[in-house]
Amino acid sequence: MKKISLVLACMLSGFISFSQIKELKYNLNDDGKNYLKLTALSQVWVRYNENNPGSKVYNDPQSESFDIGIRRLRFQLLGQVTDRVFVYAQFGQNNLNYLSARKVGSFFHDATVEYAFVPKHLSIGAGLTGWSGLGRFASPSVGSILMMDAPLFEQATNDVTDQFLRKLSVFAKGKIGKLDYRMAISNPLPVQSSYGTTLVSAVDTTLSTQYATFSTSAPKNQYQGYFMYQFLDEESNLTPYTTGSYLGKKKVFNIGAGFVYQSNATRSLSSDSSIKTHDMIMAGLDVFYDTPLDKEKGTALTLYGGVFNFNYGPNYVRYLGVMNTANGLSSTAFQKGNFGNAFPINGTGTTIMAQAGYLMKKDLLGTQGTLQPYAGFTYSNFDRLKDPCTLLDVGVNWLIKGHNSKMSFHYQNRPVFNPNSTGDLISQDRKGMFVIQYQIAIL
Repeated sequence: MKKISLVLACMLSGFISFSQIKELKYNLNDDGKNYLKLTALSQVWVRYNENNPGSKVYNDPQSESFDIGIRRLRFQLLGQVTDRVFVYAQFGQNNLNYLSARKVGSFFHDATVEYAFVPKHLSIGAGLTGWSGLGRFASPSVGSILMMDAPLFEQATNDVTDQFLRKLSVFAKGKIGKLDYRMAISNPLPVQSSYGTTLVSAVDTTLSTQYATFSTSAPKNQYQGYFMYQFLDEESNLTPYTTGSYLGKKKVFNIGAGFVYQSNATRSLSSDSSIKTHDMIMAGLDVFYDTPLDKEKGTALTLYGGVFNFNYGPNYVRYLGVMNTANGLSSTAFQKGNFGNAFPINGTGTTIMAQAGYLMKKDLLGTQGTLQPYAGFTYSNFDRLKDPCTLLDVGVNWLIKGHNSKMSFHYQNRPVFNPNSTGDLISQDRKGMFVIQYQIAIL
């Protein structure tokens, strides 16, 4: 904790004086309807983590870890280059910490072009894109996340058959009255081209009679969609990425529903050792509410909740550790992939989650902004786990200049699942992770 305090003091000395930065935009015509715009974002983590039992960094057992990492570094170039043509590209890096490969990792997250056949109502585009289905935060706007991180379970195949949630897709989007919709046909990436990263443990493709894994056969097309009915203020659908908190600038109440379907996505072994294939079917229903409470004081409330059903095939489960603090286990007695800060995030079964944030009065800290405490709870009942997986997140955002300059203080408490004497995966322990994140953004 002394290390965290020292780093925090250094961060504060540079960040307190941060002033408001205007958007970087170049108009292509006199009225500004055609333009090019550049955005930039950086999120830096300083973290203390209680590692899962048996965690190792290479050959050294590590019961706890302290690390500094770049959670996200992003640059976006977008533009309405004609009245009907919109282009969008995003470049950057995710999850760089001391266990990451050096001098690699930056890549294009998005690269799309779209044409408005019926302006506002129907645009069709193609490319590497985050237009996807399932839920609101299957494609989160990382610069406006309420909690320190997005509910990553909604990115249901993140870096397994896609590129950090993005897919090579043809998509359609638009608004019909109060209904906002997005649909896409995607080419999933082969699971063989995935790799072990500090976000995701190496993808398991082992054939088993006990559980399904992703198929190594040529992937079938994926079909997905998400539909939001917007009862109050209309949200922008210029890009795929949905706002986490408006900080009292809008009054939004949306109910959304989404789906993802891919045939023969996973496989397992039958009792006679023949290979069985399984369709991947997912569905979600969620609610988002964001409203100012007292406009004079600047207080606001943000609420989000949803229920999601996942079917990856029998007993599928996946462990995830964001910017993992370890890279191995000391014994085969522990569940594979369950090291560092990993926990079961996706699996065949049902996940229910809720999060809430309260924006305090705008002058709470004088010229140094205000605070936004928040909390989140996630409950997953996966077929392969004997016990439910419950995740607790609590924290506070220090909004120095809104989302442009903010510091988040976050604590996460997670379960540790390992097999018991009969082989059942039970919740044997709980571990904690404390993170300080600083975000600076030109949005």
